[in-house]
Amino acid sequence: MIEYYNEDCMIGMARYPDKYFDLAIVDPPYGIGAGKEKPHNGWKDYGIKQWDNESPDEEYFIELMRVTKNQIIWGANHFISKLPYDFSCFVVWDKGQRDFSLADGEMAWTSFKSSARFFNYARAKALQEGKIHPTQKPVALYKWLLTNYAKPGDKILDTHVGSASSLIACYDLGFDAVGFELDADYYRESKQRLERFMNQTRLEDFI
Repeated sequence: MIEYYNEDCMIGMARYPDKYFDLAIVDPPYGIGAGKEKPHNGWKDYGIKQWDNESPDEEYFIELMRVTKNQIIWGANHFISKLPYDFSCFVVWDKGQRDFSLADGEMAWTSFKSSARFFNYARAKALQEGKIHPTQKPVALYKWLLTNYAKPGDKILDTHVGSASSLIACYDLGFDAVGFELDADYYRESKQRLERFMNQTRLEDFI
């Protein structure tokens, strides 16, 4: 079951008991003002949103750790001072590009005590999915994370759904998931994307 809410994740998480979710895979805003400061590159279509002016405060991370058993946090290199954990187990999405105007890759901290891992997936291939959010990540990346870090029957949480790639991956692999997206426009577009995928999948079951 996929549950998706147009709601502040802090309000949403407050409804759940301690360690209700087995795994959080989240991609919070980094607070680097990307839309405002980089009008010349890939952020230009999203600057009007001012979506990245502030990063979550420490209370967000405390609440996230409360409701989840394990976490994968994208952009965690921006949150070092807010995370009371070591940084020994990173996951890196290698975008297959070098010296591009945007980053060659993105880093996620995980709570798992295992070796660092790389996922190689070309940014150009990811864009073929159709981009509706500035930090949209490919569905294949979330499927790889779920395959390697989640167990069958796990409940998944995404506090900043954005493009719904995470929820699409959960649905396709059979994981129950709860997601939150505060921005009404991103919520509407991503929900439509999720529903199109779910409807297409159901249709294929009858073909």
